[in-house]
Amino acid sequence: MPASTRHHKALAVFVHCLGITLAAVPALPAVDPEASAASRPPTAASRPPTRTPQPAAPSAVAMAAPLPEAASTAPAPPAMAAPRAASAEPTPPSAPPAMAPPTRTPASAPPPPVTVAVAPESSPAPRYRIHVRNVGDSPVDTTVRQELPSGASVTAISDGGRSTRSGGSTGEVTWRLRLPAHSTTTLGTALTTTAPGQALTAPACAFTSDGNRPYDCASATWQAAGTPAAQATDAQPLWRQVPLLLAGVAVLLLLGAALFWLWRRRRGRRVTAAALSSSDGPGNERGTVYPRPATPKPVRRRRTPPVALLVVGAVVVLAAVVGTAGWTATRQVSQIDTQKQPTSGAWVGTGVSGPVGVPLRESAFEFTVYRMTCAEPGSASGGAPASARRCQATVGMRNITGTQQPWHGQLQRAYLPGGRWVSTDEPATRAANLGRDVFANPVAAGSRVVLPLVFTVDGRDPPRQLELRSGVFSAGVRVQMP
Repeated sequence: MPASTRHHKALAVFVHCLGITLAAVPALPAVDPEASAASRPPTAASRPPTRTPQPAAPSAVAMAAPLPEAASTAPAPPAMAAPRAASAEPTPPSAPPAMAPPTRTPASAPPPPVTVAVAPESSPAPRYRIHVRNVGDSPVDTTVRQELPSGASVTAISDGGRSTRSGGSTGEVTWRLRLPAHSTTTLGTALTTTAPGQALTAPACAFTSDGNRPYDCASATWQAAGTPAAQATDAQPLWRQVPLLLAGVAVLLLLGAALFWLWRRRRGRRVTAAALSSSDGPGNERGTVYPRPATPKPVRRRRTPPVALLVVGAVVVLAAVVGTAGWTATRQVSQIDTQKQPTSGAWVGTGVSGPVGVPLRESAFEFTVYRMTCAEPGSASGGAPASARRCQATVGMRNITGTQQPWHGQLQRAYLPGGRWVSTDEPATRAANLGRDVFANPVAAGSRVVLPLVFTVDGRDPPRQLELRSGVFSAGVRVQMP
């Protein structure tokens, strides 16, 4: 082989090896010069450098001699070696496996800075004391409103209060207060009513300075002195009272059994007397009780029960069947009728009804409606009709179970005159609660919240009834609006 060709091949192999080395250098870990200097042995560091002359040609020849043999087994070109070096870098650990999203936890609402307590007085006329307390460290401006029961009017108000109309339907007493830090203010009202001695419930709430968002609410029922609370019972017809029906059926069955026993006893006596009076021997002597085979007896017709007894028994059975079927059908129809308050059956719990300010319990929550106000027609926005308006109810809710309970805005309804109803306007309710979605998180066990619920209604008539419930199958409660 000519010398020029051999030197060219050696140079090409040298260039390839140099490219591979340069491509692999970035993948190698960086070396700290100070660390490398510290790792050198001290004898080598202190040894003076010496220069030993070495011929350059032998080294070049030594490098070029084995290169022709390695040319056939040379690795990939530098362009292909760079990805390999990059792939040699350590990869970060993979992400943990997907986990189920955590369940929603109840939102812990901060305690209100203002609390309210209402207590009735033992007086001949209805009188109430309202204790408003600022539990914060700074002064608070608040508006206190007390709802007046239907048919009641104010006779005395503590200093600073005035009587107004709320929503054009019922009256209320309003105070505008500035509460110092950690202070308690006591307010008082005296009422008169057209029905003396009747129990009156008057709730009171403390709102923000603008009077829209409630801090806290409370309610109390005044009872006339010495007059116990009357227990109202629903009068029902006799045919719908189960104990009376069962007692009547039992009496009829006993009478039927007694008549059947008397008939059997009387029939037995007749058969015995007929057998003893029969005579088969000469001289008309008395025969035996069991006739002899030689003297066959005439075939007698078997006696049947009296027709009157059969008729009485059939009437008793028919009346019992018809009465039981009618009572059962009436109860079932009243339970599933959508125009009536659900009580039992397929519903969970027992449905109850009551006025404003009275706590009403269902299967999971205790609801109390303290106030209902409606704006003028045309106040609703968001594409609502021109006659639509918004009605805001101040509702207190307590979770009476031992676990957290969800609730939904579509299950809270306001019934209008004529049987029509609307569900909660969730965007308006969120705006009234300062952007907080009160239906997003469940209610913690044993906790109590007071919040506004907004309903968008059409027409000038306010809602006549509110229906509040915790679940789809809950019997719920119904609050009658004044």
